Amino acid sequence: MGTYADLVFLGGRVVTVDAQFSVASALAVTGGIISAVGGQDDVAPLVGPGTRVVDLRGATLLPGINDSHLHGCAFGMATPPLSLDLGHPAVSSLADVAEAVCEAVGRVSGGQWITGHGWDTGYLDECVSDPSRLPSRRDLDAVSPDHPVVLYSFSGHATWVNSKALELLGIDRHTVAPPGGAIVADEAGEPTGLLHEGAQALVQNALPPLSRQERTDAIRSTLATLARLGVTSYTEPGLGPGGDGIMRGALGAETLDIYRRLLADGELTARLGVLLLPTGMASTAAEFARTLTALGEPGGADPRRLAIHGVKIFADGIVPNKTAWMHEPYVGGGCGSLCVGGATDAERIAEIDAMIRHAHAAGHQLGVHVTGDRAIDTVADAFAAAMAEHPRPDPRHYVIHGDFLTAHSMKVLAAHGFGVNMNPTIKWTVADMEEEFVGVGRAAYAWPYRDAIDAGVRVASGSDAPVTYPDWRQGVATMMLRESKAAGRVSGPEQRIGLAEAIRTYTIDAAWQDFADDWKGSLEPGKVADLCVLDGDLLTADPHDIPEMPVVLTVVDGQVVHNALRD
Repeated sequence: MGTYADLVFLGGRVVTVDAQFSVASALAVTGGIISAVGGQDDVAPLVGPGTRVVDLRGATLLPGINDSHLHGCAFGMATPPLSLDLGHPAVSSLADVAEAVCEAVGRVSGGQWITGHGWDTGYLDECVSDPSRLPSRRDLDAVSPDHPVVLYSFSGHATWVNSKALELLGIDRHTVAPPGGAIVADEAGEPTGLLHEGAQALVQNALPPLSRQERTDAIRSTLATLARLGVTSYTEPGLGPGGDGIMRGALGAETLDIYRRLLADGELTARLGVLLLPTGMASTAAEFARTLTALGEPGGADPRRLAIHGVKIFADGIVPNKTAWMHEPYVGGGCGSLCVGGATDAERIAEIDAMIRHAHAAGHQLGVHVTGDRAIDTVADAFAAAMAEHPRPDPRHYVIHGDFLTAHSMKVLAAHGFGVNMNPTIKWTVADMEEEFVGVGRAAYAWPYRDAIDAGVRVASGSDAPVTYPDWRQGVATMMLRESKAAGRVSGPEQRIGLAEAIRTYTIDAAWQDFADDWKGSLEPGKVADLCVLDGDLLTADPHDIPEMPVVLTVVDGQVVHNALRD
């Protein structure tokens, strides 16, 4: 007989995610490629003296999970030991945050910056009981009068600092926020210590950038976490000069060089797709075009392991900051706006149109951060206009987040073969909190999975880590249940989707976003052996139990990168 398999799985639920979502019981891997899928009789001839045979004992074998929107370096640096964990349930109040900062003060040398990540007013008791109560420098000054403190929100769109940091940054009542940003002030006009959107650059530009070693350690930490979670591919959505001022350069150009070094050294244990980030928030079209030209062409030395697909643009902000551009006003007023350069809505629309047109004509895939319904309509129409002006075969542009996709946007995206990258774990996290910003109806609609899929839009799912923990199991449960993290209330039951549809968003449709659905994303002969094994039968599990189902084996390119199987 011919070549024997290296690895054979028997006795499980092999969820192929092929076009029929067929389920087999056995699978064989030869030379990093899936060589057979079916029953025991189909793989038995491939078992030789050197074949490792795994009895799944009823466990579920899935394609490796593709987290299609995950800031790998930022996630690593936003978690201990590089940063204080200020997410729920680590902290539950402003007092808890102050206590964590106080403990850090006792551990570091005089004057050293203290950083933390993950605070969320939706889970801080004082803010929940009084929505007008926001984090303030005064919450931190008593415990850290001499150490500058900078604490990043879970969303990455707000930064909270103490008075010492404001002093060192030179921010006072006279400081003018950069375009697209806001320095929150109290009734007396003094900065409260909260900086929104583009104003965060005032902090980032003053902090010492992460060293190359810190970035390398952060990525290694992320890769280890992803292996334990069954994630075999992810997209770094924005690395380049536009990220040099974001999270101490975690999204900067040097991070891409570090990824290339890890690949060369055999340490890149997940496949990586990259969007370049020519400019950050509040960019002008001229600046964007100039920088993009200097970045060169998409591609990669080993495109199946590290591929540069295109570019990222920021179109607006986020709902909790009231910076997403909405058709209807927020509760309390205001509609937000596009965050690109321009003094009027018409000028800003022209700017975003020009940026999209330029990147499209240059041959790049576009991933555009856009959350408000009016902004999404603007971006979808700009995609379509760019295609009409410069026809290209299958560019696979997509809107990132797409919280409030409209029927118009879905129709345009589907008609042109464009996609949306949604975030079920963010939906789970913010479902209760969003009601105070956009009302009950709009909050329930946010992330309309059912409508988007029914409209024919390709939907991929991502965690946006470090915004949320990159646990696809919670994402699947949320897509099926639409239940909130804080209260467990159902938010938008009409937008629920089924298990098969949810799994597709993390596998074959995420692979489509990567231009890779012909060679990864499903368990079919000839595709790469990227595999994830869950202990238990996923197909019959109560959706509430899915987040607790252990990942017991992760395989990338036929190589085991995580193994907790019982012998």
